[in-house]
Amino acid sequence: MDHRDRTRQIHVGRVPVGGGAPVSVQSMTTTKTADVDGTLAQVYALAGAGADIVRITCNDVGAAEGLAEIVPRSPVPIIADIHYQYRLALAALEAGVQGLRLNPGNIRKPHQIRAVARDAKDRGIPIRVGVNAGSLDRELMARYGSATPEALVASALKEIEYLAEEDFHDIKISVKHSHVPSMVESYRLLADTVGFPLHLGVTEAGPPPGGLIKSVAGIATLLLEGIGDTIRFSLTADPVEEARAGRQLLEYLNLRERTGLDLIACPSCGRAEVDVLEVASTAQARLEEAKLPIQVAVMGCVVNGPGEAREADIGIAAGRGRGHLFIKGKVVRVVPENEMVDALLDEARKLVAEGVEARIAAADDLAADLAAQDRQVLIEIQGDANRAAARRAAVADVAAR
Repeated sequence: MDHRDRTRQIHVGRVPVGGGAPVSVQSMTTTKTADVDGTLAQVYALAGAGADIVRITCNDVGAAEGLAEIVPRSPVPIIADIHYQYRLALAALEAGVQGLRLNPGNIRKPHQIRAVARDAKDRGIPIRVGVNAGSLDRELMARYGSATPEALVASALKEIEYLAEEDFHDIKISVKHSHVPSMVESYRLLADTVGFPLHLGVTEAGPPPGGLIKSVAGIATLLLEGIGDTIRFSLTADPVEEARAGRQLLEYLNLRERTGLDLIACPSCGRAEVDVLEVASTAQARLEEAKLPIQVAVMGCVVNGPGEAREADIGIAAGRGRGHLFIKGKVVRVVPENEMVDALLDEARKLVAEGVEARIAAADDLAADLAAQDRQVLIEIQGDANRAAARRAAVADVAAR
C-alpha cells in the first residue's frame, strides 16, 4: 500500500488531503496581501490554472486584515503563511483562513507554538509544519552540521511534539530542500517515520526551465513511489505557471483526471511533410483556448504518424498536401493541408461531446482508402527517408565487433 493511502486525512476547507484523497495542487500569491483586489485576482487566476489551495503571506497586520476580506471571496481554500510572529497566526485564524503554515525555523518558543495549536484546534483548522533547509533551527544545524535529511526530519518531529502536547493532530508536513537528491531523501525518511500527509516541493527551485526540471525530478520521483499528498512547484515565475505545471504533472502521472490539453508532437524527421513546430504551436493555442480535456497528437508524416500516436485521443498527420485526421489511430477524415488545424479543432470538439466510438462510426467512407494511398505514394517517393536500414546495419556492425 502506498504511503499516501495510509496517511491521516485532514481537510483544508473543502479539500481533503491525505488518506488516499486525490493529490492536490498548491501555489502561493506574490501580491501584497493588503491589496485585496489584486490578491483576489491572482487567487482566481491560480484556481483557473489548476490550484486547489492557495497560500498567502501574512507578514503584518495589514496582511491579516486583508485576509479577512479575501477568504470569504476566494474560490479555493486559503492558507496563511506565517513567519516569526505567532500573533499573526492567531490573527489569520481570526480572519477565517482554512489552514496555517508555520516554519519551525523561525517560530521557536514552545508556548507560542502551543498557543497557535490551541486556537487552531478550537476552530478545526489544520497546520502545515513547513520545514525548510534554508531556515533550519540553529541548534539542529549545530547538531547535524548542515541541512541533512535527518536534520530536516528532526525539525519536523520536534514541532509535532509541541502540537501533540495540545492534542493537535490535524497536521501535514513538508521538508523542503533546494538540492533535489536531499529533498527526495528527506521525504523518504519522513514517510518512514510519520503517518501525517506530506506536502511535496523543491524549495527555491528557480526560474524555468531549470526550476521546472528540478521540481519535476523531485516531486515526480516521490509521487511514483507513493509518497506525497499535496504538491507545490516553487518557481521564480508567475505563480500561475506553478499551478499549471503542478496540475499537468498530476495528470501525466494519472494521479488526477485530465482537465486540460495534453498535446504530443513528433520531433520531425526526414519524412516530415509540414513544419511540425508551427502546426503544433498553432494547434496548441487553438485547443487550449477551447479548453478541451483530451490528448492530441500532431505528426509530421502520414507514413508513421497515425500508428505511432494511436494512443492519443485524436491527431493529425500531414502528407501530399493533405492532413489525415485520426482518432485512436484510425483515420476518420482527409482534409486539405491548409485546413488541418481547423479540422482538428472541429473534430476535437465533436469527440469531447460525442465520444470515441461515435466519432469513429461517423468516419468518412473514403478516408481510410485515401490515407492508405497517400502513405504508399510517399513510401515510393521517399524510400527509406530516415536511413533506418543503413543505421540499423551500422548498429549491428558495432555490436558484433
